[in-house]
Amino acid sequence: MGFGTPVASQAGFTLVELLVVMVIVVILMAIGAPSYRYVTTANRVSTEANTLLGDLQYARSEAVREGQPVTVCISKTGTSCDAASTSWQEGWIVFSDLNGNQTVDTGAPSDTVLRVRGAFSSTDTYSSSNSDYGVTFTRDGFAQNLGSAGLTVTLHDSGSSQNYTRCLDISTAGMMSVQTHSSDSTCQ
Repeated sequence: MGFGTPVASQAGFTLVELLVVMVIVVILMAIGAPSYRYVTTANRVSTEANTLLGDLQYARSEAVREGQPVTVCISKTGTSCDAASTSWQEGWIVFSDLNGNQTVDTGAPSDTVLRVRGAFSSTDTYSSSNSDYGVTFTRDGFAQNLGSAGLTVTLHDSGSSQNYTRCLDISTAGMMSVQTHSSDSTCQ
């Protein structure tokens, strides 16, 4: 070999090395995919539950601040309550409800829609425990138009897995909390 003569080198991977790497990648994906699904579903369900909770807390604070009733109700249209539904996944509105009748009145004095939430993009279900389609907060922060036991709105993921179930409890005193099946056995 002379000085300056190029040396032939072997570049690339052998078939065995490529197969070993592919097997390792497949094993890692098989381990990671279920964890990824769990994280994404848990985050989506948590966000959906906390969005309604946040709007209920906003309505309660607005009722106290303004000194007049504020209602949160199921609404497909974004302009009126859907009294025939108990399916919160259809969307809801928050509005100042001057006479506390859970209806967006347009006459004088008119009610003002404060927030609009559209329908869920997922197939999750979010249903009331009874026939309540809305919650009205009084100027004192109490929830009215609920039964003596209050209201529970239960959220199920599309697979109805108890791991992802969330229950939003609202008491007549206006207290609200989100529970999971693992923290509250009545959350089904």
